[in-house]
Amino acid sequence: MREVVINNKKIIIRKAIKSDAKNIIEYINRIAGESDFLTFGLGEFNTTVKEEECFIEDALKKKNTLLIVAEINGQIIGNLNFSGGLRQRNAHIGEFGVSVLKEYWGNGIGEELIKYLINWSKDTNIIRKINLRVRSDNERAIYLYRKLGFYEEGILKRNFLIDDKFYDSLLMGLLID
Repeated sequence: MREVVINNKKIIIRKAIKSDAKNIIEYINRIAGESDFLTFGLGEFNTTVKEEECFIEDALKKKNTLLIVAEINGQIIGNLNFSGGLRQRNAHIGEFGVSVLKEYWGNGIGEELIKYLINWSKDTNIIRKINLRVRSDNERAIYLYRKLGFYEEGILKRNFLIDDKFYDSLLMGLLID
């Protein structure tokens, strides 16, 4: 667990636990309607509380998976999910997704979540590389990733289709050594 103060508000960043399942689903369904930069849209996250509980329990068991939340006064305002490879040959790498409620954008919460992931990766002695995909027109996110040391590795053409318009994704990575 990590505590940070941003704009005089105490934010707790911690690993998700089984009892967070309902609140995580509510959070995800809320952010789905707040940004077109996510890999899912409004109404597309169809997970039951039981399924989310199983997902959280599974994440807690794996040494190369991390599911964390940021909260203020018990309300989830951000989350990050990192999944490492499933086999020995790729267990050292993984990809993450991060999100923050729109009302908290621009306050450094996403940055704190990613820093938590980076520090956790260094501490595991398992994770050697963190990957991400970001829509190529998401300039704020790309700026943040570069600031944290991620470098560009390539472009996936037509990776998103939103309202009949294609968007490319930028592949980025960070070596953990």
